[in-house]
Amino acid sequence: MVSRQAPPGWSGPSAGPRQAPPGWSGPSAGPRRTAVQLLVVLALAAGAWLFLWYFAVRHGSFDLKVYYGAVNYWAHGNGEVYDYVKPFSKYGFTYPPFAALAMAPMAILPWWAVNALAVAGTAVATVVILNWFLRPVAARYGWTRWFTVAVAATIVAVFEPLRETVSFGQVNMLLLFLVLADVRLFLGRGSRLGGVAIGLATAVKLTPGIFVLYLLLTRRFRAAATALATTATATVLAMLVAPDASREFWTSALWDTDRVGTLSFISNQSLEGFVARLHPANPSSVLWAGLVLVAVAVWALRVRATARSGDDLAGVALTGVLGCLVSPVTWVHHLVWTLPALLLLFDRGLAAGGRLRQVRLGLCGALFALLSSRLIWGYADHFTGIGVLMSNLYVLASAVLLCTLPIEPAPVSGEGPGVADLGQLNEGAVGAADGVGGGGAVEGEAGPLVEPPRLVVRGEHP
Repeated sequence: MVSRQAPPGWSGPSAGPRQAPPGWSGPSAGPRRTAVQLLVVLALAAGAWLFLWYFAVRHGSFDLKVYYGAVNYWAHGNGEVYDYVKPFSKYGFTYPPFAALAMAPMAILPWWAVNALAVAGTAVATVVILNWFLRPVAARYGWTRWFTVAVAATIVAVFEPLRETVSFGQVNMLLLFLVLADVRLFLGRGSRLGGVAIGLATAVKLTPGIFVLYLLLTRRFRAAATALATTATATVLAMLVAPDASREFWTSALWDTDRVGTLSFISNQSLEGFVARLHPANPSSVLWAGLVLVAVAVWALRVRATARSGDDLAGVALTGVLGCLVSPVTWVHHLVWTLPALLLLFDRGLAAGGRLRQVRLGLCGALFALLSSRLIWGYADHFTGIGVLMSNLYVLASAVLLCTLPIEPAPVSGEGPGVADLGQLNEGAVGAADGVGGGGAVEGEAGPLVEPPRLVVRGEHP
C-alpha cells in the first residue's frame, strides 16, 4: 500500500539537498556560535519590546476581567453567569456554558494568578505552534532549532492579533493550539481520538466548529462525528451542572448581538464588518450572504485540492482563514487564526526557487507587516472614499491568503497505509534528503482604553 507522509510545511519536502544560507550551516553550534545566536535573540527581543512599548495599545486584560468577574459572580451565588456586566462597561460573558465550567478555577484563584496564567498559557501555546511549523524548516536548512523558534517568537510578538490577544486576555491562541494539536497528534496519526480537541475547542467557543466542516469536506467522517459528539457531550455536561445558565445562553444570550459590540466597528475585520461599514445604518444582508457564499466556494475548491494532493496542513490553514472571513464578528485578536497560513506561506516561499520564491516571501512579508501595522485604526470613523479600502485592509489580507496560499503535493512513500501523518517529524528522512544531521470581581475598573485619544472610537470594545 502507498501512503502519504506529512504534508509540505510540517515535516518539510524531500526534494533533494539545499544549500544552507551562510552562517547557518555546519555541525551543531559550539559555545561561540551559541553566544552570538543568544545576542541576536536578545537584540530582536529588545526591538520587539520597544515596538510594543511605543506602538501597542494596552487593554489591561479587559476580556479576562470579564471572564473573571462573571465566573466569580456566578460561583458565589450572585446570579447567572450571563447576568454579569463588567463595571463601567456594557460587556458580559458571551461564551457557551461549558466555557464557564472550564474557567471555574478562576473562582478560587486571585486575580494576579489568573492573569499570569493566561499570559503564560498564550506564550507557551505560541512557542509550541511555532516549533511545530518551523522545526522541519530548521531541519531542512540546517538551522539551529531553538534559535529559529526564538527568532520567530520575537518577530511574531509584534503581530497585532497576537499582541491584542495578550493585551485583552483572550483565549484565541489556546483554541488554535487545540485545533492544531488535534491535527498533529490525532488526525495525522489516524488515531480514533481525531476530532476530540476540535470538539472541545468548539464547546468553549463556537467559531472553531468550522473545522468540523473541514473534516466533512475532506471525508474524515469518523473524526467529524467524534468532534460533534465531543461538543455535544461537553454541552450536555454544562446543561446538567448549570441548567439555568445553559437555557439562558441557548435561548437568549447567543442571539443577542448587542452583547458583542457594533458590527461596523473598525476592529470587526470580517465580511460582515466590511458590509456593515459600507452602510452602517442599514447594512445589506444580501451582499453579506453573497460574499460569504463566494468565500465558502473558494475555500471548498481549494480544500478539495488539498485533499487530492495530500496537503492537509494547507487545508487546515485555509479553514482558519475562512473562519475569520465568514464569522459575523472577527475582532482583530481573532485574526491569530491566520497565523498558520502565514507560517506556511513563509515555509513554501523558502522552498520555492527563483522568482516564485521572491513573490511568496514578499507576499508573506507584506501581509505580516500589514497585520502588524494598526493601519486600519486611522480610519476608525472614515468608511467612505479611500476609507472603504483602508478600513478593510485586514479583511483584504484574509481574502488574499484564502486565494493564494500555495497547495503542494505530499511526498509518497511505500511504507504502509494511512493518511498524511502530521504527527510524525521524520527527521531521519529529512536529513537524508537534505544533507542535514539529525477571589471576586475586579472592582473599580474603568472602561477599556481601546484607542489612543486621537481616535474617536466611542468606547467600543475591539
